[in-house]
Amino acid sequence: MPINGVDAIIRRGGPALRDQTILIVDDNPGNLLVLGEVLAPIYRVIAANNGARALELAAGQPRPDLVLLDVMMPGLDGYAVLDRLRADSATRDIPVVFVTAMDSDDDEQRGFDQGAIDYITKPVRPAIVLARVQTHLELAAARRALHDRNAWLEDEVRKRMRENEVIQDASILALSRLALARDLETGNHLRRTQEYVRVLAQELARHPKHAATLTPQAIDRYAKSAPLHDIGKVGVPDDVLRKPGPLTPDEWAVMRTHPTIGARAIVEAGREAGCPIPFLDTAKDMVEGHHERWDGTGYPQGLVADAIPLPARLMALADVFDALMSRRVYKPPIEFSEARAIIVAERGRQFDPDVVDAFIATGGAFLTIAERWADPADGDAAVAPVPVGATVDCLVP
Repeated sequence: MPINGVDAIIRRGGPALRDQTILIVDDNPGNLLVLGEVLAPIYRVIAANNGARALELAAGQPRPDLVLLDVMMPGLDGYAVLDRLRADSATRDIPVVFVTAMDSDDDEQRGFDQGAIDYITKPVRPAIVLARVQTHLELAAARRALHDRNAWLEDEVRKRMRENEVIQDASILALSRLALARDLETGNHLRRTQEYVRVLAQELARHPKHAATLTPQAIDRYAKSAPLHDIGKVGVPDDVLRKPGPLTPDEWAVMRTHPTIGARAIVEAGREAGCPIPFLDTAKDMVEGHHERWDGTGYPQGLVADAIPLPARLMALADVFDALMSRRVYKPPIEFSEARAIIVAERGRQFDPDVVDAFIATGGAFLTIAERWADPADGDAAVAPVPVGATVDCLVP
């Protein structure tokens, strides 16, 4: 419905030269006529003679690229309209220029504080209106382009980060399989120990002592590091590593070098990278320390209690539990209840008391993991699709 001839003026302007929409808002039909005559030959113009109608048009289609808004109107004044535009996610980014006879510093400051981008004073001058409108449309287009560019860059960063994670995971898998190919374990051992570490870390994160350390990111690093815990076994001779029976003292001495061998390899990898990599730091701690004991009788360094890195303390329990529950050439598997009792009996001796408490608190989670990733029956070559780690000499003495 025409607003005192304004619609006719907008139509008389003919096709817009630019595909941009300007919403003009004023309760004075004469002001709408003036603005319409100035803008319609160049832009698509829509008009409202009150605040409520302005809000409807702003939220509709075509969505305005710019709003020229009168301040002094009955009902919803310009400030109220601007507040509502900014409160609506569909309209909050539309630039608004106040068109007003109010020219005090306080009036201008109030408008800027609420989100107006400029003022045009009445009576309007066509050249000023066109220059301001063109400037602010160009600025808005530049902001959108920058926003789109930033969104594209953020998406590219996410893609690259995901690619890096895939490469890292593939590298972990390759290294883990390298050790696995020479050991007596299955890929399921790697998967089980990874999940045990994750469950333990998640439970231990509830403990006030460890909450700050065991962030979701740290837990993810711990779980990703778990497959590498026995990577040092690539440096152990086959006649020791694959011996189908008890090891002699000399052979045990050779076997016990594997944490040091693995840790050195990871340190070298970090040195080659040339920059700090938190994942490698976690992996190094886990590889080097997972055979340390809480009471200081472990190897290779004989560390005591909290001197043993937390990732290693988690892996120590996970590795022993899996060895107890798994078949070996020198022993049959034992029942969950018996394995659980052995772990609990070693609280404060072989294992960190807090880690044992976390193990107890996890309930049947360990049994669920053991059953889900159970080793294949004899003669069955199937293994877990996402393998991770390996161990022979981890049983409680």
